[in-house]
Amino acid sequence: MTAASAFRDRVNAVAGALPGAEFTHPFDGGHDAWTVGGKMFTCIGAVTPGVAVKTPDVETAQMLIEAGAAARAPYFHRSWVQVPEDASDDELAHRIAVSYDTVRAGLTKKAQAALPPRDAEGAA
Repeated sequence: MTAASAFRDRVNAVAGALPGAEFTHPFDGGHDAWTVGGKMFTCIGAVTPGVAVKTPDVETAQMLIEAGAAARAPYFHRSWVQVPEDASDDELAHRIAVSYDTVRAGLTKKAQAALPPRDAEGAA
């Protein structure tokens, strides 16, 4: 198993455990993404190492980039960051959970109500 496939497995284990999360391939060329309510909350590209995740706002993304915890996510809005493959399991899980919660909170009330409940203990 390569380091890249091991990282994908780590991302998939965390994202797949979130209620209502769905695995998709929105683009050609080996991109993997996880969505909730039809909206993407993680994306692994075919070339750039790491996983793109949404942050609550541009300021949070900038803070993570300045702190060296993440990089600018290419091709995404400035509120998205690229979490590196060498991120700890806890950091990776936290960033994915925050992205999931941010995207889920932005869904319509109707779409949110159609999803399985979010475990309060697991919420970031």
